[in-house]
Amino acid sequence: MATATTYGARDHARAQEGTRTEAMPVVPAADWPEPPCEAGHLVWAETVAGGNYTHRVLARGTELRLTDLRGDACAHLLLYAADRPWERLNVADTVKVQWNAYLGEGQLLLSDQGRVLATVVADSSGRHDALCGTSTLVRNTRRYGDGTPQSPSPAGRELFKLAAAKNGLGSRDLPPSLSFFQGVEVREDGALDFTGSAGPGGSVTLRTEQDVTVLIANVPHPADPRPDYVSTPLEVLAWRAAPTAPGDPLWDATPEGRRAFLNTAEFLTARGLA
Repeated sequence: MATATTYGARDHARAQEGTRTEAMPVVPAADWPEPPCEAGHLVWAETVAGGNYTHRVLARGTELRLTDLRGDACAHLLLYAADRPWERLNVADTVKVQWNAYLGEGQLLLSDQGRVLATVVADSSGRHDALCGTSTLVRNTRRYGDGTPQSPSPAGRELFKLAAAKNGLGSRDLPPSLSFFQGVEVREDGALDFTGSAGPGGSVTLRTEQDVTVLIANVPHPADPRPDYVSTPLEVLAWRAAPTAPGDPLWDATPEGRRAFLNTAEFLTARGLA
């Protein structure tokens, strides 16, 4: 089909309607073939290619499931309060307040205001990282020859910049991120050992405790020792559910967690949101 003219280009573009590639958003999300929730509750369905990114604003009480389809995805994650992005994921407080550097089921993802942005409600992978952040342009250029977003080896921070810009944020709004599906362990001497992936099919499910802006970059972990840029597709599904409430075992699991939930509830109640 000729695309040298405007009409030809238009006809070519329209001929693609209804076709799907391996990695792309499904719109509407309800067309996803096997939803993990009640019919009509799915709000986000996407497969993110290796070396790519995605973003979405999710309502409070949404459950977000990330799945490492082939065993070499690495979902680098940032969270922001949707209408006040100065409140954002604070990895240091997430680790420090909960006395735990290892992410997993039952962990809270905390903001710099001492409130809960999201909770980890399920985890079948166990290979995650809250210490190393994501890759940078300088690192990827030195290691792979290029780290720009359009290259074969884009850096996570460069992709985060693109996702941030689409939500009115800039490079100064990018704090350290979390990584899911590629883990590290801390030795007794303080050095880090890369533990890699748990294999294909691992998943982690987050529950949003506020309206949040989600940024995800699917790129190799910066501690991955392999010489090649290896990054495989990431499945992203989100559906309407309910936020954590008093009486949920997660609410009272630890004194620190209970305080963070109370801080969140007080703030939302004052705004008429809970």
